[in-house]
Amino acid sequence: MAKSSADDEELRRACQAAIEGSKQKIMISIRVAKRRGIWGKSGKLASYMAKPRVLALCLKSEGHKKQAFLRVLKYSSGGVIEPAKLYKLKHLSRVEVITNEPSGCTFTMGFDNLSSQSVAPPQWTMRNIDDRNRILFCILNVCKEAFGRLPEVVGIDVVEMALWAKENKPSVITQKNQQAGHGPVSTRVAESDLKVTVEKYLISTAEEDDMEALLGSYVMGIGEAEAFSARLKRELLALEAANVHAMLESEPLVEEVLQGLEAATHCVDDMDEWLGTFNVKLRHIREDIESIETRNNKLEMHSVNNKALIQELDKLLERLCVPSEYATCMSRGKFDEARMTQNIEACEWLTGALRGLEVPNLDSTYGNMRAVKEKRAELEKLKATFVRRASGFLIKYFANLVDSVMSDKNYFSQRGQLKQPDHADLRYKCRIYAHLLQHLKSLDKNCLLPLRKAYCSSLNLLLRREAREFANELRASTKVSISPTTWLEGSPGGNQIGNSTDTSGLSDAYIKMLTIFIPLLVDESSFLAHFMCFEVPALVPPGVGANGNKRGSNDDLGIMNMDSNDSKADLQSLNESLQDLLDGIHEDFYAVVDWAYKIDPLRCISMHLITERYLSGQQADAAGFVRVLLGYLASKISLQFNRFVDEACHQIERNEHNVRQMGILPYIPRFATLAIRMEQYAQGQSRDLVDQAYTKLVSIIFVTLEKVAQTDPKTYDIFLLENYAAFLNSLYDVANFVPTLAKFYQQASGAYEEACMRHINMLIHSQFERLFQFARKIKDLMFTVSPEEIQFQLGLSKMEFRKMLKSSLSGFDKSIAAMHKKLQKSLTSQELLPSLWEMCKKAFMDKYVGITQLAARIYPTESIPSVSEIRNLLASL
Repeated sequence: MAKSSADDEELRRACQAAIEGSKQKIMISIRVAKRRGIWGKSGKLASYMAKPRVLALCLKSEGHKKQAFLRVLKYSSGGVIEPAKLYKLKHLSRVEVITNEPSGCTFTMGFDNLSSQSVAPPQWTMRNIDDRNRILFCILNVCKEAFGRLPEVVGIDVVEMALWAKENKPSVITQKNQQAGHGPVSTRVAESDLKVTVEKYLISTAEEDDMEALLGSYVMGIGEAEAFSARLKRELLALEAANVHAMLESEPLVEEVLQGLEAATHCVDDMDEWLGTFNVKLRHIREDIESIETRNNKLEMHSVNNKALIQELDKLLERLCVPSEYATCMSRGKFDEARMTQNIEACEWLTGALRGLEVPNLDSTYGNMRAVKEKRAELEKLKATFVRRASGFLIKYFANLVDSVMSDKNYFSQRGQLKQPDHADLRYKCRIYAHLLQHLKSLDKNCLLPLRKAYCSSLNLLLRREAREFANELRASTKVSISPTTWLEGSPGGNQIGNSTDTSGLSDAYIKMLTIFIPLLVDESSFLAHFMCFEVPALVPPGVGANGNKRGSNDDLGIMNMDSNDSKADLQSLNESLQDLLDGIHEDFYAVVDWAYKIDPLRCISMHLITERYLSGQQADAAGFVRVLLGYLASKISLQFNRFVDEACHQIERNEHNVRQMGILPYIPRFATLAIRMEQYAQGQSRDLVDQAYTKLVSIIFVTLEKVAQTDPKTYDIFLLENYAAFLNSLYDVANFVPTLAKFYQQASGAYEEACMRHINMLIHSQFERLFQFARKIKDLMFTVSPEEIQFQLGLSKMEFRKMLKSSLSGFDKSIAAMHKKLQKSLTSQELLPSLWEMCKKAFMDKYVGITQLAARIYPTESIPSVSEIRNLLASL
């Protein structure tokens, strides 16, 4: 048989080293296999692989007190033994050997202190029966000795264990390897040392001897089971017969006992009757007590309910009570500044009282009470009275407040004195009643509509008069000379008239108007939104939603869309009130714009620029209609400037019939002056407005030029090239930094070159007509006849070719001089002559080069003046 791991000293030392420091001494250590069992299926093993473990029984002595532990040790990844679990043997309640396991070497142990009894205990499997019995004996011995009790043992007979222990009572031979050079030595270990003999604890020595004597008295032996069973049956029958005989001998005693039992039965019957009587009486008493207790409980309940009802009624009476000072204040009180605190307190009380009578704050059962209904009607009547009185007072107050300001002439601008409107005192007097308006809104939202209309109407009168007086005095105090409105008419000598007039005062006046009144209107709009209790969210730039997305055109006030119907209604009401507040004030701004337009129409450019700046700066303000007003102003200015541009276009179109059709038209240099002035006003901005004007004016200029030129075909090209040249010269500087004019500059440059080439070609062909006609005939004939055969055609022979050269080039210097004189005579602007003459010479040379190439191909044997000779001759003239 293989050596038991219980005799492995190395295993014991390794286990002792693993628990070093715990003051525990290992009695026995043995290798086992751990499996997880299943409750209710003690014989069925788990399906997964067993884990190797070491069970070690340890003792710890502290004086006379001993503690016993069962340690579970496991192998680490490096093969080193390390502690895994610790069980106290005093809690061991059950040891069960798995009977269905074939080897019989598997058992489980149950402990009564485990936190979760629903988890099945692990199953420990030994290598053989001897290892199993050895560890179990050791555990049972320690339990008996240390705790004076044994756990419940299931699946194994104690007598069988005792017989095994007796057979293994001799000492157990263990092998020890001594030092090097010595062989194995047998060492006897006493049974008490291994702590594995437990028969002295299970049965005493005397009991053991009696058992041996008993077992030895049967001759047939325990092994003969059938004979032994028959003998036991015979002895049992003999024993029962002896018992019956003894009972028959004791008959007198039995009769005496029966008499005593009969007397006791009578006594019990009497006692049963008495108990029945007492039970009936007790039942009646119990019923009386229950009845009394029921009535007492009902009385107590009534008392508690009545007390609670009285408390609830007292609270309700407190709600229904109207304090006399509040009733007097709301029905007959005054609304002057000194008594506003009392009015606000009365409003707060009334609001709280009405809210307290509503269903969420008042039990629905109280709502149907007549007293509650009457009190609610009384409060509603009191609320209507107070709202009517307060609304009437505020409407008169707003009107009187504005009338008092308008009656003071020193408050407005006067002749020689511009006054900036100051509404600080007006707003202070209005803020006195701001809290009152808030409470009126909480009491009755509908009452705010007439209050808002009255406030906006009164303040609109004040704002319009302030704007009118300020605008009138602003126009009167601004001294500016009137600029000519007919920019593109008149003689060329008057081009610089517009430049001599300084109209910057117009822009300064417009800036002053916006600087004074735009912030005022913004402040008044914001004050209206807060003072009149409009519940609107934070305002965002127009065209942008709350989430950053673009909005539709309906949101022209810069207020983001609302989801709730109440907020949408409040928003619509705010828009209507803003329109009432600022209605008609744009007319005074329009008057300033019209006044500036009449003096200098070009100032519309700078005013439009100023308006755009204000629009960009007002995008996040709280007043939507101020932005609308600025938009209207920008549209008005654009309309006036377009009107000026249309009039200028009509002036240009009138030149089609009025001016003499020679030389440079007067509106071309005037347009250059106009463009320079417009760029000065635009300052690199307002490009859309100015570029649209440039496009319209230049288009009309070019169309008119063509129409005027077509009236005389003889001077068509001369007229166009001179006017296009004048256009290019006058706009050269401006077109360098104005993209729109640069585009028209390129168009005019192309038209100028085309007109020049047409006129030059006409001069060249008129002077050397025969030369170029001969070349044209050759070119036309080359489409149908080969070059070698052309010289044999009629009119194109070599003789004809020599005659043509002689007639065309014999007086070449005179022909060139005549052509120069003719060009000089046709021009009215002599400054164009040098450039045109150079173009003429270049064009002639280009044509002559083509003729020489054609002659070398058709008439290779004929001589013709070379290109260099003609070029030198032209250079010398």
